[in-house]
Amino acid sequence: MQVLFGVIYHFIGGFASGSFYIPFKKVKDWSWESYWIVGGIFSWLIVPFVAAFLTIPDFMEIIKATDTSILFWTYILGVLWGIGGLTFGLSMRYLGMSLGMSIVLGFCSAFGALIPPIYRDFFGDGTKGTFSGMLQTSGGQVVLLGVAVCLLGIFLCGKAGTMKEGDLSEEEKTASIAEFDLWKGLAVAITSGVLSACFNFGIEAGKSMAVVAVEKGCNPLFQNNVIFIVILWGGLTTNFIWCMILNTRNKTFGDYTNKKAPLKSNYLFSAIAGTTWFLQFFFYGMGESKLGNGASSWILHMACIIIISNLWGIYFNEWKGVSAKTFRTIIFGIIVVILSVFIVGYGNYLSTGSL
Repeated sequence: MQVLFGVIYHFIGGFASGSFYIPFKKVKDWSWESYWIVGGIFSWLIVPFVAAFLTIPDFMEIIKATDTSILFWTYILGVLWGIGGLTFGLSMRYLGMSLGMSIVLGFCSAFGALIPPIYRDFFGDGTKGTFSGMLQTSGGQVVLLGVAVCLLGIFLCGKAGTMKEGDLSEEEKTASIAEFDLWKGLAVAITSGVLSACFNFGIEAGKSMAVVAVEKGCNPLFQNNVIFIVILWGGLTTNFIWCMILNTRNKTFGDYTNKKAPLKSNYLFSAIAGTTWFLQFFFYGMGESKLGNGASSWILHMACIIIISNLWGIYFNEWKGVSAKTFRTIIFGIIVVILSVFIVGYGNYLSTGSL
């Protein structure tokens, strides 16, 4: 049942990630940078600490006792991921949930699932989780096939987005996405996709902390929560600096106390968005602990996010007014991504011998 529960946890995490931006739509009379950093305080600081406190005994002592070089690289990868997360928010702003997440997570899937195994071939002990090892086993080959199928589905989702660009007038494009800008959105989405994969690298870099957490009696389901603390410090650093720069440049520091804005609801919905965002990695950690395969976990997580975000995009009429061919393309893309989830799950089953 381990693989089955792993897939379920990843789906819950994907649902959280694919849905987190919705509460931000309820924020009124605040600039993007203001509600993004308020949500981020919950995403990257408050909620991760609460989660670690509730699930890992003496988690701060584990961090303090960790080798400085491990903490450094885990944090730096968090900083890089933070840039990816920052541009991720801009992708949603310019492309909407369906197209933005599809493009971002396409790059994120490929880099996050394949680079760690390749890295282990060159710099690891060559005994576990390597790319060459995946190529030599039937389970690993099926996992790689699932990655390829997922990327095909993501390509189809992206193609549907470009078809949408040709189907709609400027007025129709901005009806559901107020600041729709395809080319600006593509630039930030590609940047986000590449750098967002650093989160998976950060988990690899800080894995020794999870090992110690389990040795101290932590439930293996929650072992990654201590790693998330350090990675998310890096993400908070990047996003806080940039949002403060934007607050200064755009003269929007007054947003936080603007009595003309619905302050209570703005803080509430930003907090809900931030909390929902963190839940994706809370459940990702649970899923990864069950599957025990970095490539499987990462691709399943990304695939589930793409499925949910595209369904929300359809619900919020982001595809309203497009041709039947364009709509069929986005639906087919989602179906292909769903298929990839089953392929990766089966590949992991072949590798572990249990389901």
